[in-house]
Amino acid sequence: MKRLLTYFLRGLVLTIPLAVTAAVCWMVLTTIDGWLGLPVPGAGLLVTLVGITLIGFLGGTFFAGQVEGWFDQLLDRLPFVRLLYSATKDLMNAFVGEQRRFETPVMVALSEDGAVRTLGFVTQKSLAQLGLPGDVAVYCPHSYNFSGQLVLVPTSRVRPLDAVSSDVVAFVVSGGVAEVPQLRSGASAP
Repeated sequence: MKRLLTYFLRGLVLTIPLAVTAAVCWMVLTTIDGWLGLPVPGAGLLVTLVGITLIGFLGGTFFAGQVEGWFDQLLDRLPFVRLLYSATKDLMNAFVGEQRRFETPVMVALSEDGAVRTLGFVTQKSLAQLGLPGDVAVYCPHSYNFSGQLVLVPTSRVRPLDAVSSDVVAFVVSGGVAEVPQLRSGASAP
């Protein structure tokens, strides 16, 4: 009986992530297809990907830069919309844009003795504009969530990690369940 329970639990571990992933993907596909009124499953996603790629291609032109500037000026007149648009634009640029901000993984000592630590990413190397010349801004993602917390800490409490950013993100977001990020060659272990 104990062996059957073990097999059942192992089956749950293998089946549930697959089922949840398939269900979420199916919901996304059917939602996009519904928005575009396309009867072929997945066609909406394909049209969306091609459209986004085309917009990205056109966005590199001189004309598109002028349109973007005009659009930004228009949104500056709408307080809430401006806040939402600029925050979303800054977040996208931080992850995939030319001004990536999540490329410097660090370990932050939260306690004076350094016994309590968290992992994060330096987003601003100087906070002198805020009257905090010796501090840095570190974004600490939450586990099992796509949110995080910004902490302002003295530079002395931040230790750079010589690791791949995407590995550190996966480790943090998984709550430490994902494989521990490997330090690059030449880096000392904590």
